[in-house]
Amino acid sequence: MTIFRQVGIIGSGRVAQALVLGLAPHSGAPVLLWGRSPDRAGAAAARVRAIAAHGLAPVAKDCDLIAIAVSDDAVATVAAELAEAVSKNCAAFAFHVSGRSGASLLGPLQTAGMLTGAIHPAMTFTGDPQAEVRRMTEARFAVTGSSPAAEERARQVVALLGGIAVHISEGGRPLYHAALCHASNHLVTLLAGASHALRNAGVDDPAALIAPLVRAALENSLDRGFAALSGPLLRGDDHTIEGHLEALAAACPDLLPAYRAMALATLDELGRKERSALRRALDSGGAVP
Repeated sequence: MTIFRQVGIIGSGRVAQALVLGLAPHSGAPVLLWGRSPDRAGAAAARVRAIAAHGLAPVAKDCDLIAIAVSDDAVATVAAELAEAVSKNCAAFAFHVSGRSGASLLGPLQTAGMLTGAIHPAMTFTGDPQAEVRRMTEARFAVTGSSPAAEERARQVVALLGGIAVHISEGGRPLYHAALCHASNHLVTLLAGASHALRNAGVDDPAALIAPLVRAALENSLDRGFAALSGPLLRGDDHTIEGHLEALAAACPDLLPAYRAMALATLDELGRKERSALRRALDSGGAVP
């Protein structure tokens, strides 16, 4: 179903390509794609059957839906450059996909008359646009509009992608993004450290060994929250934890600070905040027992 006269995508990376495929069915004309590197933008446009735009001017002139899918630090610069190219009282809707920032980052475009917003898909993009379009269905998208009308337009875009919109206030965006990064990026780091320790313990295929355990822990924690916790900290097996610290100090000292930090956070969540021999051992400044 065609909703927009023409969709424009600024950026040529993974998210930009997925958005081209996801929004193309709702664009009356082929999607325009522009990126700072003509070669990269041309290759991306060819891959997802978009038209490579020659500069921002065609995007500003012809598109009534514009997605800015560039790195977080580049959004403000792109918005300012795009604002210089649009005509006054432009009625287009422009949004960026940065997680950490809200609609205020697109202030110059709002001044030019556009509806503006932030639409952040709470999912990872691995470079397979077709698969990512499918994964957008039922995915959550954090939306922040510069006005009620802009928020409604943002929700419309999310619905066209098959996703579910979740309102995040302008001021809540940094905390929202920190939470997502803590849950996803730090999980990768945690598993990498665990795999390294298993290799040092003589395990040839760490991923195969821990996969069932980690998948069960993830599903249980999503279903039950902190009540899904198991293991020696929950049971109060302090000597077991002290043995972990000794083993890590000897074989994987680089993993020790992360283990200590997560164990202390677990004790805090358990409500065990009293000073104890275990807490002193876990403290990053404490000596390894």
